[in-house]
Amino acid sequence: MRKKICYIAFLLVSVSFSQSTFESFLKPSDSLNLSRRNAVVIAESSLAGLTLIGLDRLWYADYPRSKFHTLNDNNEWLQMDKLGHVFTSYQLGRVGANVLNWSGVRKKDQLIYGSTLGFTFLTAVEVMDGFSEEWGFSWGDMIANATGTGLYVGQELLWQEQRIVLKYSFHQTKYAAQRPDKLGDGFFEEFLKDYNGQTYWLSANVHSFFKDSNFPKWLNVAIGYGGDGMLSGENESVNNSMISQNRIRQFYLSLDVDLSRIKTNSRFLRTIFDVFNVIKVPFPALEFTDKNGIKLHGIYF
Repeated sequence: MRKKICYIAFLLVSVSFSQSTFESFLKPSDSLNLSRRNAVVIAESSLAGLTLIGLDRLWYADYPRSKFHTLNDNNEWLQMDKLGHVFTSYQLGRVGANVLNWSGVRKKDQLIYGSTLGFTFLTAVEVMDGFSEEWGFSWGDMIANATGTGLYVGQELLWQEQRIVLKYSFHQTKYAAQRPDKLGDGFFEEFLKDYNGQTYWLSANVHSFFKDSNFPKWLNVAIGYGGDGMLSGENESVNNSMISQNRIRQFYLSLDVDLSRIKTNSRFLRTIFDVFNVIKVPFPALEFTDKNGIKLHGIYF
């Protein structure tokens, strides 16, 4: 019996020590931590390099190479693809700044070297597009990339916090089954490729704009944008026949939760909340379209 008690006590102490060590690891450094900073730089550079090599070997290799050329695709997909660029650039920049903050890098350098991570990486991808006969360098994509980075940097300079967060939500639609080559085959492909099921949100934290109010610190109001009825970028011929499309723009108004503002003493939970804060929390929503008027969704994803 005594042995069991000792074993249990030892186990509890070990778990407590491990948790304490892990919490200490997640805590941002108060000053520049060279080992952390170097690890971040090496990890980001390696991951970006491997991703670009993978794209070149697994994606671009399937299409003929060409001389560098540009492409005007600004009218495609009701600009949903451009919002995808804004979202990706913003989120990569947020991650880049956060990991440098964890390393103890000063704020100015976080913005210069961290928050521009998304813009830098996506620019490299755009250049690769420019040398592919199937694609092309898009100035519209570049503007979208700059917008995402600017949204993050601008708020840090103006408010020293992210009061307005870019978020994403997705639901499966009937359109992917009609064109799985374009819109994806299966949930994970559709999650990335079916613009009909995607919604991008500007989620604004209420309390951050009204500091003296009694609004919950985690409560957000979100404005969303989506599109429906898209089987191709524009009206295009497939198998010598025109695809019938009833393309509409959708605007949404809903509530949201800023997970990063939920109070907790656990740095592990803070990290988890920060990771999942890219996803819009399902809530009732009002949908506005020029063709269907106003529609209420009990729960909208």
